[in-house]
Amino acid sequence: METHKRFDSKGITLIELLVVLVICTILIGGIYRLFVSQSRAYTVQDQVVEVQQNTRAAMEILLRDLRMTGFDNDRTATVIVPEPPLVPEDHAFTVMYEQNDALRQVRYWVDGGARLLRQETINGVSNTEALLENVSALNLSYGTDENEDGVMDDRDGDQMLSLNDWVPQAAVGTRRVVAVRASLTARPNQVNQDLQNMAPRTLVSAITLRNLSMTR
Repeated sequence: METHKRFDSKGITLIELLVVLVICTILIGGIYRLFVSQSRAYTVQDQVVEVQQNTRAAMEILLRDLRMTGFDNDRTATVIVPEPPLVPEDHAFTVMYEQNDALRQVRYWVDGGARLLRQETINGVSNTEALLENVSALNLSYGTDENEDGVMDDRDGDQMLSLNDWVPQAAVGTRRVVAVRASLTARPNQVNQDLQNMAPRTLVSAITLRNLSMTR
């Protein structure tokens, strides 16, 4: 009897294995590139959200001091708030008010290191803190009350308050200031290469100085 040997034809050839490896490498490379792209996008978004939150927090502190401008509860006769209690400067300002029976003088400005600084002076003792980093600009304009009716003047006569009614610091002079419009611009930390072309974020707020508008 003659015996016939049969070889099993099932299996993977070397060429097929190489093709599978190439395909897997391409897929893994694509997944990795997608992961890196998503990771960068998340980092950028996280930085943008952070700078927006920090800008909003700094603006809230700034507005809090502006709201207190000129406040004097008259409980302590020796504490006198100077006139005017708001001193506009070039991209800076100083406010004065009474709190806890002490005169507080608070100044805001942007230093050479692009930091928004807040300096509070109480009884001759000053304390300076940085509220915000990477500040591009602090722009201020003022609403004035020349006819002393307690409200901001409609300077352009259009029967409504608009951007044309605000005046720059250089034009304030001796006019009575009853409102302030602050524009604070900051950008994310530029250490991250992905943030080099990221546009800065600007927050604008306008506030009436209630303690000044109520006093005639």
